[in-house]
Amino acid sequence: MLIADDQELVRVGFRLILTARGIDVAGEAADGAQAVTEALRLAPDVVLMDIRMPGMDGLEATRRVLANDPRCRVIMLTTFDLDRYVYAALALGASGFLLKDVTPEHLAAAVRLVGTGDALLAPSITRRLVERFAPADRAVNGGLDAPGPAAPAAHAELATLTPRELEVLTLLGKGLSNAELAYALTLSEATVKTHVARIFAKLALRDRAQAVVIAYETGLVSPGGTA
Repeated sequence: MLIADDQELVRVGFRLILTARGIDVAGEAADGAQAVTEALRLAPDVVLMDIRMPGMDGLEATRRVLANDPRCRVIMLTTFDLDRYVYAALALGASGFLLKDVTPEHLAAAVRLVGTGDALLAPSITRRLVERFAPADRAVNGGLDAPGPAAPAAHAELATLTPRELEVLTLLGKGLSNAELAYALTLSEATVKTHVARIFAKLALRDRAQAVVIAYETGLVSPGGTA
C-alpha cells in the first residue's frame, strides 16, 4: 500500500502502525503529484490519500490514480468528520474515508477491509455525507469544490436494471444494509446479495459507497429523504 500525506509525522506514524500489524507499506508520497507517480510505479492495492495537500490536492490525485489503475482502492484522510470534500471524493471512486485521529486498530482494519474490495463507509454514513454536501457540490466548479464525474457516467446504464434492481439500488441509496433490504423486500439475504452484485456489475460500481452516490446523482433518492 501507499501513504500520501504532506505531514511526515503522519506518514511515519501510519507506516509504523500498519507494518507492526503485518500490512506492507510499499511507499510514501508528500503531495498529490508524488502520489500519482508512486502509485503508477508501485501499483499498490490501497492508497491512504490526504484530501488537503499542497500543489495537486488529494481529489485530483485520486482521479488520476484510479484512471491509471481502476483496481486500486483509495481511502481519503481528513482532519474533520464529514469534511465537505468527502462527497466529491466518493463520487470520484474513493472507497471511503478515515479521520486522522483514527485508532491503530481501526486503521489496520480499514485497510484490510478496503483491500478485500469492500467499502469502508457504512451506507448510513455515506447517506449523511450525500445529503449534506451533494447540492452544494453540484453548484460549484473547479478545484476541491468540483463534484467527481464518475457517477454521471453511469446514468444511462440505469436502463439496464430490472425494476427489482432499481428498487434495491434506491434502498441502497437510503442507507439500508443487506439484512434491512431483505426485510424490506421480503427476500433472503442471499437473494439480496445477488441483486446487489448484479447492480454493481451493470453499473460498473466498485462498492456500496459508489452505489449510494449513484442513487443520489440519478435522482432515485433525494437529499433529505428518509429511509
